[in-house]
Amino acid sequence: MHILLRIKTPEQLAEWSNQGLRPDPQLLRRHAPDAHWVVVQPDRTIAAHSSLWWQNPPSYPNHRLGLIGHYAAQSAASAHLLLDHACEQLAAQGCTLAIAPIDGNTWRRYRLLSDRGTEPVFFLEPDNPDEWCDHFSSAGFTSIAQYSSALSSNLTQPSNLTDVRLERAAARLAASGVQIRSIDLVKFEQELTAIYSLSLISFRHNFLYTPIDRSEFMAQYNQIQPYIQPELVLMAEQQATLVGFLFAIPDRLQTLRGQACDTVIIKTVAVLPDRAYAGLGNLLVAAVQTIAHRLGYTRAIHALMHDANRSRNLSDRYAQTMRRYTLFGKPLN
Repeated sequence: MHILLRIKTPEQLAEWSNQGLRPDPQLLRRHAPDAHWVVVQPDRTIAAHSSLWWQNPPSYPNHRLGLIGHYAAQSAASAHLLLDHACEQLAAQGCTLAIAPIDGNTWRRYRLLSDRGTEPVFFLEPDNPDEWCDHFSSAGFTSIAQYSSALSSNLTQPSNLTDVRLERAAARLAASGVQIRSIDLVKFEQELTAIYSLSLISFRHNFLYTPIDRSEFMAQYNQIQPYIQPELVLMAEQQATLVGFLFAIPDRLQTLRGQACDTVIIKTVAVLPDRAYAGLGNLLVAAVQTIAHRLGYTRAIHALMHDANRSRNLSDRYAQTMRRYTLFGKPLN
């Protein structure tokens, strides 16, 4: 018989067998969920677990959100027990809509890989067992947002914008004093601080946006600093002020699989929301693909784009969809 237990401190996890699913105590400490629940089997192994957030949720029209994250389940039975209980708990806290999976906010891991395609998983891409989507669907959740990654397999191919339009945008931005350079890893913390400040402005109207603490933002990027190739991180400045950036990184998982690394991942493109910088995002993507080709790469993945965002429209000029992801929602009574 499965038993539901609330984990009040990460140290409690040491009481359970190492053979089942293991929630990460460090994540629980860093992300500070409002509650964490586990489904325990008779052999004292954990069959499913998830965290809940209901305080200070993202804004959403006509609803108070509750979030379900840190999700994992070994079976449909344990998943249904956990998800039904999670929805009851969120409803008891006054939430009217559950969003899942999302680890507290969209700066962390969220959504499920729902259409795998034929390409292997790439560096920094979230992965999950395919049956997890069925767990949510059978528990009454439906798609609330769709995301995709796209592959550009010819870095010498121009976008479907004409070269003339790109040239005009480049000339206009240059005339206004906008200059593009690579990130300076010697001043990495200073560069990250500028990227952090711009990101808070550029993404504030994104779906389910909430601000992130500077220390957490810095920690996320510090973890991947050893894998950064500086030529692939572009900083657009105007009078020494950052007005746009593009963050791309080599697909390290190719190397770990014993393959030649021929792919770069375009993870983030951000530009200040001002008409003066129109065309800068497209210019940054065109520039990084040209740089990647010069460095010997042959492919670029435009990663994890919300299908309704401007970044998806920009990517469509270069790349074809290779993977899809789903974020789920469920109304709560």
